[in-house]
Amino acid sequence: MKWIIVALVIWLAWRFLAKPKPKRKAASMSDETAARALLGLDAAAGPDAIRAAHRRLVADTHPDRGGSAELTRRINAARDLLLKARS
Repeated sequence: MKWIIVALVIWLAWRFLAKPKPKRKAASMSDETAARALLGLDAAAGPDAIRAAHRRLVADTHPDRGGSAELTRRINAARDLLLKARS
């Protein structure tokens, strides 16, 4: 009977004292110039060049390959911004 009480106390402590992990917000890019600089592109770059630059950078910075998650988010946001602006 004691183990039930101990298990209940442990569960309650875990349930009410454990802090939830904060949700990460997607990185946002608001400036096309900053996005182009991050991807290393000029103003005349088309969608194919944007995708190629993104692919090249993410291959080196992806978290699965030991890179930075924040930098990868910024690179993805820059790609999304530039592709949306081109369409």
